[in-house]
Order: sequence, then C-alpha cells, then structure tokens
Amino acid sequence: MSEKQIAAEKAIEFVNNGMILGLGSGSTAAFFIKKLGEQVKRGLKITGVSTSNAATNLALSNNIPLVSIEEVSEIDLTVDGADEVDPEFNGIKGGGGALLYEKIIASISKEIIWVVDSTKLVKRLGKFPLPVEIVTFGHTHTLKRLKDAGYNPSLRVRNGELFPSDGNNFIADLELKVIDNPVELEKKLKILRGVIETGLFVNAPDKVIIGENNTIKILENKGKNK
Repeated sequence: MSEKQIAAEKAIEFVNNGMILGLGSGSTAAFFIKKLGEQVKRGLKITGVSTSNAATNLALSNNIPLVSIEEVSEIDLTVDGADEVDPEFNGIKGGGGALLYEKIIASISKEIIWVVDSTKLVKRLGKFPLPVEIVTFGHTHTLKRLKDAGYNPSLRVRNGELFPSDGNNFIADLELKVIDNPVELEKKLKILRGVIETGLFVNAPDKVIIGENNTIKILENKGKNK
C-alpha cells in the first residue's frame, strides 16, 4: 500500500455518521473517496460536497450521495490533498487545477484534514509551482503583470491546449523556487487585476495525516483559530 493510500484511508476514522463531507481533488484524495464509498456500501450515512468535476465523477461511481455547495450552510469535515505543506501548516494546492473550488469548500468547513505522502512535507514552500487561477479575458495582460512582478509565470497547457479549470478559467503556474512569506505573497497576488485565486492555503488544515513508509503521522494544528 502506498503512502498516499495509507494516509487517505486513515482519514476515514474521523468521519462520523450523518456528516456533510467536503471531498477533495487529486490522487491522494481519490483514495479517500474510494474508501468512503466502501463505508457507504456498508451503511455509513454521509453527504458529500465535491471540489471538482473529477471528484464528483469518482464519488458518483462509488455511490456516494452528493449535493451542491448551494444546498448546505456549512461542511462538517473536508478531506483533501496538498502538493506541499510547511511546518506552519501552509500549503500549495491546485496541481489538478481545482484550487478555487477547494478554497470555497474550505471556507465553509468546520474542520479540514489534509492527507499527504511524506514527500509533500517541506521546510519552505515554493519548489512546487504555485498555481494561480486567472480570468480568461485579458489573460495575456494578467500574465504580463505576473511576469513584471518577477513571478515567472507560465500558462498551464494540457494536450496542446490551454488548460481550463472547472470554472473555465486559466491556470498560471509560478516558478518561485522558495516562498519566504506565504501570507504576504497571497496578498500581493490577489490585488493583481485578473487574478481570481491562488493556490496558497495559509494556516488551513486542522490536521495533516502523513503516510510515511508503512506508518502514519498526524500533525495537529493547535494554532488555528476555530
């Protein structure tokens, strides 16, 4: 069993009957969704709210009942992956392009658990390119603003075409190498015209479950404001 799968399946232990669950995106979160489907088949009663089209399709294929975000006032628990996590519980997410929807889901979640393998833990964020979701209209100008600010952006391309997010926006990946101050960088990026959202998740998870070899490590974010 991979580290991703070990971490993801451990998160099932934090799911209680009757919960509204935020279902994250990406390869690690996919293991959680599949395991959740097994528990639903055994009688677990939950309702899912998906963060992406891919997560929706996977949940439905595993017979997990879903509702739209418009149908809930809050989410009890969201389980999601991350591309990088630092010691201050900051992270980079959005490698799959679902960062905007993931942030909206996170904003109404009472608790957030990230599930990751050991390679995702870093001392400082930035080696993984930082995704930034930008408006398609005038995207060349937004890209220029990002370039002029020194963020070394490139538009994400898949199969020879510009990659569309689930919200039909574009993704600019920033090659930053090191992010010294995630809070300040988030602020600077968000005031640039054309930027919708960033893949910086500052002090976001309540817990991080890490698969490490064949063991589990759980980090508790005691500094997070409830």
